[in-house]
Amino acid sequence: MNTHQISDNIHYIGVNDRTTDRFEALWPLPNGVSYNSYLVTGSEKAAIIDGVEVSHALQQIDAITDILGDRKPDYLVINHMEPDHSGAIRILRQAFPDLTIVGNAQTIAMVNGFYGVTDNTLIIKDGDTLPLGDDSSLRFILTPMVHWPETMVTYFDKEKTLFSGDAFGCFGALNGAVVDTDMATDVYFPEMIRYYSNIVGKYGQFVQRALKKLEGVDITTVCSTHGPVWRTDLPKVIDLYDRLSRYEPLDNGVTIIYGSMYGNTERMAETAAEALAEAGIKNIVVRNAAKTDLSYILADLFTHAGVVIAAPTYSDGLFPPVEAVMTAMSVRGIKNRHIALIGSHTWAPQSIKKMNAHLEACGLTPIAEPVSAKQAPSADIISKCRGLALSLAEALK
Repeated sequence: MNTHQISDNIHYIGVNDRTTDRFEALWPLPNGVSYNSYLVTGSEKAAIIDGVEVSHALQQIDAITDILGDRKPDYLVINHMEPDHSGAIRILRQAFPDLTIVGNAQTIAMVNGFYGVTDNTLIIKDGDTLPLGDDSSLRFILTPMVHWPETMVTYFDKEKTLFSGDAFGCFGALNGAVVDTDMATDVYFPEMIRYYSNIVGKYGQFVQRALKKLEGVDITTVCSTHGPVWRTDLPKVIDLYDRLSRYEPLDNGVTIIYGSMYGNTERMAETAAEALAEAGIKNIVVRNAAKTDLSYILADLFTHAGVVIAAPTYSDGLFPPVEAVMTAMSVRGIKNRHIALIGSHTWAPQSIKKMNAHLEACGLTPIAEPVSAKQAPSADIISKCRGLALSLAEALK
């Protein structure tokens, strides 16, 4: 395996997965994903920081052996127990029987729960350190609910490097280079937004707490468990996570989400898009909820300040694909958005009522009276859709 030396004491020993179709069996991976693991070597001790998905375990073991030779790793530090990082634990222990597993109390309980491993573990607390020799050590900072309760980060003081677990991660396999200074990173930032909105989006308040906790730590490099190692772009990465976790829109564009069985609601959504464009809104994304994967719709919702949701009544409820989007919105508690609603029905006007219930769960209120059509939209209804879109454009300005 081709290992990458990140610094004097840190090697990258992660792997790429270009085969798995969906992360967590939910989120599309058109560009694959990396499972990042690192080896930190001190004069006396060597520590593996996070593992890899189980099917790639032998690659990781080969990398460790290539670097250490006859020397064996002393510790496996687990920042996050999700199986894409912890799945290889039992295989690592078979390869290195004396390996001590390091984590907080919740981590070690999960090691037992997932893998039945109970021996040779070391429970650490917030702020504890683990010496590696030559005045170098690892310091542990607990960051619960970013995005599991056991999550933590590990700081290597000698090289001012933060091993951040899933925080600051993104979808997309690595294409040869590992550190951002050696690659074009533009492709990873949309995938960071999608990763955050899909995986971490519910936990904004906990991300904010973690960022505050790290404010006084001198960090020059961030080694996440997914995506590039961040150095040059680190300020941009931290700023993006800060804004996303405060539910701050990234631009004044509009996401239009619609569902339509026979084209009537679609016509109203298209009318709104045309009116927004005429009003000078340039970033407009129109998503058919029945065709576009929820993953991309959530990324749009975390990006744009404006939202139009248009859906028909279906079986005395809300059209199911739009219902799924709104449920995902309320689960994530999306805030600070200007929202306009468009509904339609044949005999029972339920869609607006159902959409409003989801907005209330987020503490959101539509910017104006929703527009609803009975059967096909009349010329008057089309005019009202235009007016609603213009009101949204004015609110965004």
